[in-house]
Amino acid sequence: MAHILLGVTGSIAAFKSCHLASDWTKAGHTVRVVETAAAERFVTPLTFTSLTGERTRTTMFPGSPASDALGDVAANPTARETINHVRDAAWADVLVVAPASADAIARIAAGLADDTLTSTILAYEGPKALCPAMNVHMYDNPATQRNLRVCRELGWRIVEPGEGSLACGDVGRGRMSEPVEIERVVEELLRGAAHKAETDGADDDTTQGIAIRAKGEAAPAEDAGAGAGAAATSREPADPATASQPLRGLNVLVTAGPTQEPLDPVRYLTNHSTGKMGYALAASAAELGAHVTLVSGPVALAAPDGVDVVHVTTAQDMFEAVSDAFAAADITVMAAAVGDFRVEEVSPEKIKKEGRESITLRLVSNPDILAWAGGRKRDDGSQVLCGFAMETENLIRNAARKLASKHCDMLVANNLREEGAGFATDTNVVTVLTPGTSDLSTPQIERWSKMDKTVLAKRLMLRLAAMRG
Repeated sequence: MAHILLGVTGSIAAFKSCHLASDWTKAGHTVRVVETAAAERFVTPLTFTSLTGERTRTTMFPGSPASDALGDVAANPTARETINHVRDAAWADVLVVAPASADAIARIAAGLADDTLTSTILAYEGPKALCPAMNVHMYDNPATQRNLRVCRELGWRIVEPGEGSLACGDVGRGRMSEPVEIERVVEELLRGAAHKAETDGADDDTTQGIAIRAKGEAAPAEDAGAGAGAAATSREPADPATASQPLRGLNVLVTAGPTQEPLDPVRYLTNHSTGKMGYALAASAAELGAHVTLVSGPVALAAPDGVDVVHVTTAQDMFEAVSDAFAAADITVMAAAVGDFRVEEVSPEKIKKEGRESITLRLVSNPDILAWAGGRKRDDGSQVLCGFAMETENLIRNAARKLASKHCDMLVANNLREEGAGFATDTNVVTVLTPGTSDLSTPQIERWSKMDKTVLAKRLMLRLAAMRG
């Protein structure tokens, strides 16, 4: 696992940095956040400290009010003397500034060291990424574009902003890239650093056993949890595949698409699911290193690369396929829109109208596949189960009930009537529920903004990987 130094500057996009800090921490990385004074106006230092378990850096002057704000000096009187911008720069495997405001980019390009963040940046020598976030006119300004070119020349990887509606009301380029894209870039930087360390170490025995920092500096004693006066110890060599493929070696089971329940040889009951969400989840799991089994209802989608697809038609077919694969699955994601009912008796011949004004069909329940899986998870807690819920009313109440009754570790809920969240769309708007930490009857609820289903799939699979870890 890596040491990630996250710089946060003054921008409304700072809320996305909370997602980054949380995702990386849950994935097993150690994250330290350095905030500028402007950033503190958007997100408090306590927020990042709570998410990462590491004191948020706001000043490089020991004993100042800002350094004591969180009470860490009282708990550890030596902390303010032993942690500073130089040590943080040496500690980090990768440095990310997200969001990077126009002002911050200008100061970085000029080589200024007038606050904690820019001082740390000037002392840092490893891989680094810059994630611009600002008004479209500020971004397009020739001065900003010049500063970005200078930053590239200084070795920064620029994670280009996206286009869309901005907080100021303008529309255009300037939105900070989504967390999943920034996380992907950081994974690439870590892989590159690990490869460089291995290459350098092949000719120099002194670099063997050092973690992925190419600088070759072991973690300080206090970072390794050693007591006062203890010798500093180096970390184990990091496996670059672990950072980029957190699901490597795991089995992932995904269900997708609709089911079809026959009425007669011609007609059937079904729903509007196209399978896009489930297929995106399967593709993402494979990209993250998992062996993936995709149980798919009838859809018009090509099989994702590197995924084993089991094609089914009815809910009973899907239940049998899931029951065959579930025991071996480390993570199961039930994204299929399974028909709740089927006709009690399927007509062997086409049902004729023959002057009928109406027809009565007797329906019976199909197997509840999600509940079945929830009741059969391994006793050691090594299986993670994620369900989906499409609702038209009382989203939170219905989803919370489903999370508990089906014994899910995560439930992803959306409202059919919300723009961008219905069937057959390329986007989704979801609310993610997980069991409460102290009171299991009160779930933790996260509302995620509208995003492309491929982006959402990657983010969900990274979250599930962290839960499994």
